[in-house]
Amino acid sequence: MTATPNPRTYVAVIDSTPESRTALRFAARRAARTGGTVLLLAVAPSPEFSQWGGVQAAMEQEAEERAQGLLAQVAGEMLEEAGIRPVIMSRSGDPVDAVKALLAEETWIDALVLGAAARGGPGPLVSHFSGEAAGSLRCPIMIIPGGLDDEALDRLS
Repeated sequence: MTATPNPRTYVAVIDSTPESRTALRFAARRAARTGGTVLLLAVAPSPEFSQWGGVQAAMEQEAEERAQGLLAQVAGEMLEEAGIRPVIMSRSGDPVDAVKALLAEETWIDALVLGAAARGGPGPLVSHFSGEAAGSLRCPIMIIPGGLDDEALDRLS
């Protein structure tokens, strides 16, 4: 398949959950098959307010370092497994707000890929973006079931 001049960009939000890995695998395989790319987004949650500014700053720095470490690890795996060099970004704050801001700012994004947990209710991202906000998104949302194994993900992507 020939890559288009403006490759499709699939956003995968990365965290330590299994459903995040499911979304990532789907996005990577989909990008590889369509000549596209993946934007990896890690969101470092803002720590609870601390009355001591130095403690708060240290907690924010630690959260950012964890997010950057996760991004580096996942980007390396994606390059090794799928041959894709992803775009990487990190943000701070609430994950829903961070994804909304990213989609509003970056008009070249073609799809948001989220993973749904194999058990239990949906997480905050899936709940928000598949609910009332779904009709106002400027790009499609793909919700990948967390119960799919790697073979099914590869076949469906």
